[in-house]
Amino acid sequence: MAQIIQKVSLEEVRFYSPIGFYEEEQILGNEFFVTVSVSFPFKNPDAEDIGNTINYEELYRILVEVMSPRRKLLESAAEDILNMLIESYSFVQEIEVRIRKVNPPFGGDVANSVVSLHYKKD
Repeated sequence: MAQIIQKVSLEEVRFYSPIGFYEEEQILGNEFFVTVSVSFPFKNPDAEDIGNTINYEELYRILVEVMSPRRKLLESAAEDILNMLIESYSFVQEIEVRIRKVNPPFGGDVANSVVSLHYKKD
């Protein structure tokens, strides 16, 4: 039997956050772009009722909460975003979290570094 899957995403949400392994990065901050996608069964008796979907404004609030405090690693931010989404939306079947750090400061000519997590409910 076929199933329709709905996906709600925020792409390339820009943050200037105090995240980085080195103390200087936590003081000065770095530029990050976060993409998050959530997929779930499409059961929508009223396509105009926001209660039948995931409000992307709520997704944005989760990103702001996680990306605001000081931390050393993007991995911990990605994990916190993923866990908050799993806790908030038990019906979600799949989640993709991607955090891109612009111009990481380790001396090489690198445009971006990326950390991503993918969750799929069995």
